[in-house]
Amino acid sequence: MSEQRPLVIGIAGGSCSGKTSVTRAIYDVFRNHSVVVIEQDYYYKNQDHLTFEERLETNYDHPLAFDNDLLIEHLNALLQHKSIEKPVYDYVNHTRSKESIHVEPKDVIILEGILVLEDKRLRDLMDIKLFVDTDSDLRIIRRMERDIKERGRTIESVIEQYITAVRPMHNLFIEPTKRYADVIIPEGGENEVAIDLMVTKIKTILETKSIV
Repeated sequence: MSEQRPLVIGIAGGSCSGKTSVTRAIYDVFRNHSVVVIEQDYYYKNQDHLTFEERLETNYDHPLAFDNDLLIEHLNALLQHKSIEKPVYDYVNHTRSKESIHVEPKDVIILEGILVLEDKRLRDLMDIKLFVDTDSDLRIIRRMERDIKERGRTIESVIEQYITAVRPMHNLFIEPTKRYADVIIPEGGENEVAIDLMVTKIKTILETKSIV
């Protein structure tokens, strides 16, 4: 690994907008170098102190749901070439898992999540800021598929959560962060032109750091 300061790429966007697809596309290009992905939704706050019923009321699309203090602490550690223990979130019990994931420092850090551009402290650590912009009808369909298949949710509960929390939080907190983005990528991972342009830009930056 280079002794240069790692390159930090922030990838934001609404729920199921295609952030993960963009992240994977960039990661796949640079995977033979030195890249790590830090997912913001691994950093939901620990809720062990709450009853299960109280945890069910958590609004996961609100900025206060995230433990950004820990996320920033971990990012700064990685920037100082130190390893971290990335937390794991248990979506069944709605609290932080007892497990963690050991992460070694890398030359490129991709920070991905719905609200990574909302906190100025996070933005200040980023070299490149991306916002994945996808129509709301596609996002709700993708969210229904994901939550039903992967998180054991019912159609009714997904729709209710979308109407009462996801949509209003998107309009209030996520959509406005587009103004902080260096690049807005419409339609996520399907936008090969935008991704190719970003890959070229990243390669240029890494070359100046003598990393690639």
